[in-house]
Amino acid sequence: MDKTMGSVRTFRHKDYELLCGANPLDNGRFAPALIVSKQVWPSRPRQIAVERGNYLTEELAIDAAYTQGIEWIRDYG
Repeated sequence: MDKTMGSVRTFRHKDYELLCGANPLDNGRFAPALIVSKQVWPSRPRQIAVERGNYLTEELAIDAAYTQGIEWIRDYG
């Protein structure tokens, strides 16, 4: 995640760890950010492109990143 990261929360789902974050935007809103790491070999963190959005709070942006992380695991994991 980049240097302007606001809040970050870590979740575990199956054999994966999700780092879900909220990057502050210029307009006072937040954009979701997501890194997925497999917790078994080979574990290689992957920054996942999430749908862009302007969320009013950090929590809403983190929830959006989490939802997209679960979808990514379901589809590609």
